[in-house]
Order: sequence, then structure tokens, then C-alpha cells
Amino acid sequence: MTTPESDAGRGDAVEGGPDEGERPGRERWIDGAAVLSFVLLAFWVTARFWTNPDAGVRDNRTDQAQFEWMMAHGARVVTDFAYPFTSDRMNVPDGVNLMANTSVLSISLPMTPITVLFGPSKAFLVFLALGMAATGVAWYFVLSRVLIGARAPAWLGAGFCAFAPAMVSHANAHPNIVGQFVVPLIVWRTLRLARPRRWLRNGVLLGVLIVWQAFLNLEILLMTAIGLGVVVAALAIGRPETRRAARPFCAGLGVAAVVAGALLAYPLYVQFFGPGAYQGLSRLIRGYRTDLASFVAWSRESLAGDARGSVWLAKNATEENAFFGWPLVVLVVALVWWLRRSVVVLGLAAVGLVFALFSLGREIRLDGHDTGIPGPWAVLEDLPILHSVVPTRWSLALTPIIGILLALGADHARRLARRHPAARPQIRFATATVLTMALLPILPTPLPAVRLEPTPAFVTSGAWRPYLAGGRSVVTLPLPDTTYADPLRWSAETRLAMPLARGYFLYPDTRPGAGRVALFSAPPRPTSTFFHTIRTTGGVPPITPQDRVAAVDDLRYWRAGAVILDPRVRQADALARGMSELTGLEPRFTGGVWLWDVRPLVD
Repeated sequence: MTTPESDAGRGDAVEGGPDEGERPGRERWIDGAAVLSFVLLAFWVTARFWTNPDAGVRDNRTDQAQFEWMMAHGARVVTDFAYPFTSDRMNVPDGVNLMANTSVLSISLPMTPITVLFGPSKAFLVFLALGMAATGVAWYFVLSRVLIGARAPAWLGAGFCAFAPAMVSHANAHPNIVGQFVVPLIVWRTLRLARPRRWLRNGVLLGVLIVWQAFLNLEILLMTAIGLGVVVAALAIGRPETRRAARPFCAGLGVAAVVAGALLAYPLYVQFFGPGAYQGLSRLIRGYRTDLASFVAWSRESLAGDARGSVWLAKNATEENAFFGWPLVVLVVALVWWLRRSVVVLGLAAVGLVFALFSLGREIRLDGHDTGIPGPWAVLEDLPILHSVVPTRWSLALTPIIGILLALGADHARRLARRHPAARPQIRFATATVLTMALLPILPTPLPAVRLEPTPAFVTSGAWRPYLAGGRSVVTLPLPDTTYADPLRWSAETRLAMPLARGYFLYPDTRPGAGRVALFSAPPRPTSTFFHTIRTTGGVPPITPQDRVAAVDDLRYWRAGAVILDPRVRQADALARGMSELTGLEPRFTGGVWLWDVRPLVD
């Protein structure tokens, strides 16, 4: 199978090899400069977190806390030989199905030394920054060695793949999404399957990469598989000569499926059938869709954007999955027309259009208003596996597609300039002008940061340990959920030695008629609902004898040894008053928290 762009106007493509006219020594310097540029860009985007050690993401602190907890879990797997796929360190006594959540084991396990030496917050930051840089580096080498063979166009495409608006948006505490460095490796090894006599080796390598990505983000793996399937099909249809490679390609693909299936069979069984497995996301989350107007809008993290100009076009600052800006949209359409003789370009355009349509969700939305027009996703969203996909993220998959198209277009312009020396200055000027107009407005700016409150001394000093003897847990007020996940950070700093009641994670709704769809915490209990009401209203509801009995039952269910309240949280006074009135216990202030010793109550 030839490489993708050979019919885009440059003859047979080259896998590897230098740019025309370049010396090996100069190539190494260019490669080094490209790698350095991606590292510097990653540190530029995350600069406010490195310069302020107490800073965290402003717009998604709950997910940051969850990923810090996941990094601590990975370290605990290595240091304490803990079971990797579920954990009893959160949501006591039921635990959490980590395969059904974002466990990121393929990163947290090898990063154990960083987590142990510097703490989970620093490990999270390293994961975030180096994940972005590694994505750029991986795309650069695959584009320059496999897909194109030219370094400057490869750098352009790789830079977009790693630092496009959607990627910077997800850098708000989604390191498992911005760390897409395995995706270009999967592309590379998939194309290599067509090589004869190496189908076994190539299939094994592809299978291992699939497993690696599966433990990083399954959503990205699904989108990669669909995109590659469409492009490979386009090659098979549009280039009859590639069909000669069908036998080794299919043999290698079969080997990859066997390897990945064997290694993932048990983890996926735990994910879909183990304790804590759920049956798809709730309709609320599946309603997250891409506004049609966002494709030509500016992201709030781009040079030309601001929060006020896009706030109604996305659910939150982390899900700005399109936001390419109108000049880039015009350029992409023009590139597809210009390179329309390329089967691969047409395949990329086709899969990009499908992804864009899927991202519109069950009902198309335009400029913040529902149109009443059903989207194609409406007939697919209830299917197995697809019911666990957030629809708007299909537009995230457009980022590498556009990155490859930009690289192909830049390479085609470069070759035109070489073939027409007299027009070379004009071609280069036109190329630079068009790229500047399309890409300058979407250059990333540093992510906004916010100061995170220090972990209370009660946690860092280990003063909680006597209260947890006999397998007890800590109950925090308010109990952790989608709006308050600081206790996960505290637990992570103890290397998960401090188990928590409830938490922030995906868990099936087991209430009658709920269909086991995913909740962002455990199903509510009377006492968790009581404190949620206090936090949202600021008032203590009337307390009945039944409420007091239910509170004791819930504390026993959670195996509570201590209840703690950080006085810095919203409605702290009302929460404290509610706890005392509900249990009849008075707290004492110690280690920066209000502490209720509930052991006599639940024994």
C-alpha cells in the first residue's frame, strides 16, 4: 500500500528519507528544533501552572482533582500491588469501577516515580504538558517520515494536531484527551500492515498500540478506528493497485485484533459487566452537542477569542471541540477542492463530514438556539458503545483530519514552487499569507489558572488515621460530587490511604426505572441529599426523627469514622449547623477542619 498522498500531485510518496536537497546533519537540527518548539508551546499553554505552584485550572477543577486521584491510584498499583481495575479507596463501601472511568493506567503506571517523588498534582501537570508536546512530536515524525516526507509541512500539520483550539480547550484538566500521541503511531502501524512478509510483527505492534490507547482513552480509540477504516476503504476503492496488499494487510489486522482482544478481554469484561458498570451516559450528557455556529467561531483560549464571544456556543470551557474560525474553514474547503484528485484527501473529507454531522447531536443547534431539525446522531445514540460517547467530541476528531490536510496542502505548494522556479516567490508569499490569515487568530494563549486552597493540616499530618481503624472512611461535608471534588485531591496526597465516602466518578443509577445509566457519583442517599440541599439553598431543612435515623444508617453504610468540614467551602456555617442538629454531636476545630468523631454513633 502506498502512502496516502501519492496521488495528490507528487508522485509516489516516500516512507522516510530526507527532504530534497537537505543534508543529514541539517535534518537532525530541524528535527531537534521541531521537538523543542512543541515542548515550548506546551509549556506556554500551561505556563501559569508552572510559575505558580498553588495554581490549578480555573474552568475544570473537579476533573483535575479526579485525575490527580487517578495518578495516585496508578502509583498505588505499582507500590502496593493494588488491583488496577477497581478501587475501594473511594465510594466506600461499594468502590469504583475504574475501567468504566478514566483510569489512564497506561500513563499513571509508568509515571509512578514522578507521583511518588513530587506528588499527584505535579504528576498531573507533567502528564498534561508533556502529553500535548508528545502529541506534536509523534505527529511530526509520522507526517515527515511516513505520510509526507517533508519536514516543514509536517511541522505545520503536527502543530495543529497538538495545539488546535479543541486541544487547548481540553487542556482544562483533560490530559487523557490532549495526550493523543498514540494516535499517529496507530496510523503509522496500520499503514505498515500492507508490507508483505512482516504481517505478524506489524500486527503485534499495532495490537500493543491499541491496548496502550485503550488504557488512555477509549473514545479517541473509537474515533481513530472509524477514521482509519474510512481512509483505508477509500484507498482500496480508489487505487486498484493497493488491493495486492490486501492479504498481508488483513493478516496483520487479524493478528492485531487477536493481540488486543486477548490483552483487553478481562479489563473490558470488568468495564462492561463488573461491579459499578453502567449502561451508557445519561441523556443530559448525551445532549452535549456542537453548535453549528461554533465551527466558524473563535475559541476563548485562542488569540482572537474571548469567553464572552463564545460562552453560549459550548456547554463549558472544556468542550469547545470545534471553534476553527471562518478563515480556516474556508481554507479547508479550498484544500479539499484543490487536492480532490487525491483518494486520501477525499477519504479524509468524507470522514470529517461524518464526524461533523455526528457532533451536532440529536437536534441541530445554531448560535445557541435549537432548530428543531434532528441530527443524524439521533438514530445512533442509543446503540451499545455509542451510548457512552459524548456527541460533541466527534468534532474533536476533526482536529487531526484538518492537521493532515494542512500538511498535504503545504507540501503540495512547496512542490509547485520547486517545479516552477520563476513563480516561486509568488507561490511562497501566497502560501504564507493564506496560512497566516487562517492560523494566526487561533494561536493558543496560556490557560487561565486559579489558586487552589491548600490541603488542610488534618489531612497532611495524618491526624485522620486513628479514626479510620477497622476499615472506616472519612465523610466530608459537603460530600464530593461534580461541583466539589477537593476531597479527591486530599486523598490523592495521602496516596489513597485516606478512603472517602462517595466521590466524583461515573457510577450506575440503580434506582428503579433508571436503567443503570451513568451518574457522576453514587446514587443519592437521604443524608447526601440533606447536605446537598443545604449547600444549594444555604438553609438547614426541618429535621425529623426519621432524618436522624437515616443519618445514622447512612454513616454506618459509609463505615464512617470521622466527618470533616473545610470552613472555606461555600455554606460552611449552615453545613456545620446541619451536621450537629442531625446527629446531636458537636464538632471540634483541629488541623484546619471541623471534626465530628462519629465512631460512638455508628458502633
